[in-house]
Amino acid sequence: MSENPAKTDAGSGNDSGFYQKHKKIYPRKTKGLFTNLRKFSVWGLLGLYYILPWLKWNDQQLVLFDLPARKFYIFGMVFWPQDVFYLAVLLILAALLLFFVTALAGRVWCGYACPQTVWSEVYIWIEQWVEGDRPQQIKLDNAPWDRVKIGKKVLKQVLWIFFSLWTGFTFVGFFVPVEDLWFELASGTIAGWSLFWILFYAFATYGNAGFLREQVCLYMCPYARFQSAMFDKDTMIISYDEARGEPRGARKRGADKPADKGDCVDCTLCVQVCPTGIDIRDGLQYQCISCAACIDACDSIMDKMGYPRGLVRYTTEHALKGGTTHVFRVRTFIYAGLLSLIALALMYSIFNRIPLEMDIIRDRNSLYRDTGDGNIENVYTLKVINMDEKEHSYTISVSGIDGMKLVGAENVHVPSGKVTEVPVKVVANPDKMESRSQEVMFHIEATDTPALAQTQKARFLGPN
Repeated sequence: MSENPAKTDAGSGNDSGFYQKHKKIYPRKTKGLFTNLRKFSVWGLLGLYYILPWLKWNDQQLVLFDLPARKFYIFGMVFWPQDVFYLAVLLILAALLLFFVTALAGRVWCGYACPQTVWSEVYIWIEQWVEGDRPQQIKLDNAPWDRVKIGKKVLKQVLWIFFSLWTGFTFVGFFVPVEDLWFELASGTIAGWSLFWILFYAFATYGNAGFLREQVCLYMCPYARFQSAMFDKDTMIISYDEARGEPRGARKRGADKPADKGDCVDCTLCVQVCPTGIDIRDGLQYQCISCAACIDACDSIMDKMGYPRGLVRYTTEHALKGGTTHVFRVRTFIYAGLLSLIALALMYSIFNRIPLEMDIIRDRNSLYRDTGDGNIENVYTLKVINMDEKEHSYTISVSGIDGMKLVGAENVHVPSGKVTEVPVKVVANPDKMESRSQEVMFHIEATDTPALAQTQKARFLGPN
């Protein structure tokens, strides 16, 4: 087999030591179906990222995580720190979705939607636009420093830095009102912490997408290490059809295929286009991010040679061995079922969410107090949390024992986003109690919005 020049660029390095010096990878440009899908994904995801902070809903930024005010505006809804439960559920959903997609289609998340891949694609596009394709980049890096080389290197860095700063600014725009942030930046009055996070995130983007690139996938990302636990013989992977391609051998275009050769012409394009620098013909490897650049490269060569496409393709181990791929199987049904149930429960909970909470804390210093008129009283502290966008006045009542009365909470006023503590006394006749410890219900209701109400239970204690 001929020497693979692209494999050397991947950084296999010197075999004499355990630690090897990294060698830059020069991915070659590709054209084809999967390249277009990847571009569409990159433009779509980056479009959402850069446009979302500028969109508004009822004069409020559509997505804003206002940490100082402890308000989180998401698509017209307002969430508070007390709603952290929803964040936990969303994280569970994201994990299940990742498992489900991986069981079905392998690492398509890595190849098309991972932030590291998405931003790296943009930096590679900028590099290719300034320095040219793979051969031009290698030639430029090996050339002596002159005016042309310096000019291209400086232009690339300027574009990278500008894009990084724009990315950092947008990131902070999700936490600080983006229009105010832009005005402060333009006028030079930007707060120190805002400037710090812009520069920090810009530096992180510049380093990860501009320089580390595939090293993040190979050495830093844990997903590559445990993906095999989610793979089975019916999982979609990118694979080289060894039975059809071997033995490899170079030949001229248009010439009859030699009887002792397979379809692989050993052009090494599948390696030259790979952003992680691997040779897909060596079999499934954890470094493969399923970007399908090798499929487009190989299909273009098969078209030129007049051979059928699919020497490198999306397939499964069962299909490669002539078997049948089973898309619907136990694990996919489990993942799909859990995803559906949790997603439906989450949506139901959000759309029926009442932006009001009341916590009841019973005074532990005394079980009860004799009022001297035949009644007893229990003391409570009610914490009323108004999670609505406007202030409200509330009425509070208590029920559970005949003739019981609530003292100290006739009308409670709570500003938006605030917590108000209300000390109250509950007075009842012990003769009307069914047991020494009886359940009572506190009901709170907004005077201007009756639907804004909550009912919480507590214990009322009396004599033996």
